[in-house]
Amino acid sequence: MERRVLLAVVLSFVVLFGYQALFVKPNPKPPVPAATTSTAPAATAPVEAPSAPPVPTGPMPEVLAGESAERRIVIETSRVKATFSNRGAILESWQLKDYLDSNGRPMDLVAPALTTPDRHPLSLTVGDAALGTRLNAALYQASSGDQKVDTRTASLQFTYRDASGVSVVKTIDVQPEGQPFLLRVKTEVLVDGQPQRVTVHGGAGFGDIERGVQSTSWLVPATYQPPQAILQRVDTSDAIRIPAAGIPSQSVQEGLTRYAGVDDQYFLAAALPGGRNARVTYQPLTIKTSGGDRHIVDYRIRVAGDGPLTFFLGPKEFDLLQRADPELTRTIHLGIFGFLATPLLKALKWINEYVGNFGWSIILLTVMINLVLFPLRHKSAVSMRRMQQIQPQVKAIQDRYAKLKMTDPAKQKMNQELMELYKAKGANPASGCLPMLLTFPVLFAFYAFLSQAIELRGAPWVGWIHDLSVHDPYYVTPILMGASQFWQTKMMPPTGDPAQQRMMMFMPLMFMVFFLWAPSGLVLYWLISNLWTIGQQYFTNRLLANGQPAKAR
Repeated sequence: MERRVLLAVVLSFVVLFGYQALFVKPNPKPPVPAATTSTAPAATAPVEAPSAPPVPTGPMPEVLAGESAERRIVIETSRVKATFSNRGAILESWQLKDYLDSNGRPMDLVAPALTTPDRHPLSLTVGDAALGTRLNAALYQASSGDQKVDTRTASLQFTYRDASGVSVVKTIDVQPEGQPFLLRVKTEVLVDGQPQRVTVHGGAGFGDIERGVQSTSWLVPATYQPPQAILQRVDTSDAIRIPAAGIPSQSVQEGLTRYAGVDDQYFLAAALPGGRNARVTYQPLTIKTSGGDRHIVDYRIRVAGDGPLTFFLGPKEFDLLQRADPELTRTIHLGIFGFLATPLLKALKWINEYVGNFGWSIILLTVMINLVLFPLRHKSAVSMRRMQQIQPQVKAIQDRYAKLKMTDPAKQKMNQELMELYKAKGANPASGCLPMLLTFPVLFAFYAFLSQAIELRGAPWVGWIHDLSVHDPYYVTPILMGASQFWQTKMMPPTGDPAQQRMMMFMPLMFMVFFLWAPSGLVLYWLISNLWTIGQQYFTNRLLANGQPAKAR
């Protein structure tokens, strides 16, 4: 039994680290080329974003429909401020009013370091490369000037036509069906009246670019997942994620596609073909920011058919994703325990509607979970106490057969005597481990959604905890968590030999080191769980001291 308990604890520790490694694995940085050239970079290598727009060469045809000067059109809704440029009819900026970057400004999902139209969302690629360059540099005629809307749908049309027979109409609808983070685009490119196959650029530069780069150390857990390619085809049941380092070998994805784009830990920029056949091309890029080099992903999509293409550009809020497309909820990376993590996330949001503080909401949800798990933990504690009481008798039986080899038939009599002892004393070796193991799925589900829920991003608790999605800046809560776990371990009935007991006492220190850089929301959950378990252990010990449940005979 002692070995089984030790094995269960060690396995739980290994599984926790394994979960970190397998499900929120650091994305290795793509190799940076040793030298740059003036030619366009290959799709299989990260490059620095160009600093100047490409200039069309050769004589320019006369413009029949367009504008003479570059200008910007701003569409502002209750949650988004979108800025479009008539040069290339592109999206220059998509600011989320409810989410701030590291500088306290509204989060912009379009990287400010991108200065060329062909890297921005809604730029185009056509079969003729020279024509594509001309269309992305052209000054389109916009249907209106600056406009601001509140909750109604805003529509904008860009038109370009020249004497060479080229005609382009790009119609953009902001927040169709009243959904704040949707963008619907219909593009028509004609050359001498013949429609052209068009690839729409989802754009490069996305997510918490200034937030930082994920740690690659096993000792320092990552609190941020850099942007990576993501898509779901009709023939797959889950999202396919391709880290930047893996894009060169998987740069082109084709097939019936539900959605495709780029996501990071908290934000998603994806096209929604809705099951149509699509060809998606990804390319890793490196841009320079005030915080140093950052690795981003550019994606371009060509969809079969003439219908409009819808984009989702926004936070990975469960309800918003579900409204846009239920399959988008799979972009919240909850791992194999998503079936538990999803209802827990909904419960946390429901509690927060009344509490108004996610830190206190985590505490209340933790208490509620521990109330549900109370019978299992109580049964485990009682079983371990009973096993402790009969430990001298178990050891006496084991000592009598210690000199026999495992293959000796007489060794079987030891097992028979042990089973008779367990039966006579009302003890069950498995009953102490099994209830404890049954609580692990809940633990891992809580770990999954607390490390992925955007609701915790920038959410304060009290005092020095200003963001529950990042580590405690003064490491107070991890140290308290380690101390509480040490206290909890000391209270557990001692089992096994002295060496095993010393190893058990070392586990809280290892957990404390691991949680030093974990999101403070997760540490808060673990700390409250430890305090609850300590209180429950006192309660159980009190019952056992009073003879309830009955002592082993």
